[in-house]
Amino acid sequence: MKSKSKKLSGTIFYVDLEGGYFTLRLAGGEVYKLDGGGADLRKAGVKAEVEGEIEDKGFGISFGTPTIQVKSYKIL
Repeated sequence: MKSKSKKLSGTIFYVDLEGGYFTLRLAGGEVYKLDGGGADLRKAGVKAEVEGEIEDKGFGISFGTPTIQVKSYKIL
């Protein structure tokens, strides 16, 4: 499993499966599951720039969706 740091901008969405989780959706349609971030980031509809490590885990409820481990973020 490789990881790499990226800075991504998009909109936060809530996925209501197995207790729920938040994703960052980019304008081009890419989706990343959020791992970390504060309460101000974890709100549906928030637009944000997120920097962190990308991991393509491929297991669990978000199967096939890469995860971004949030190191820093800015609400836009």
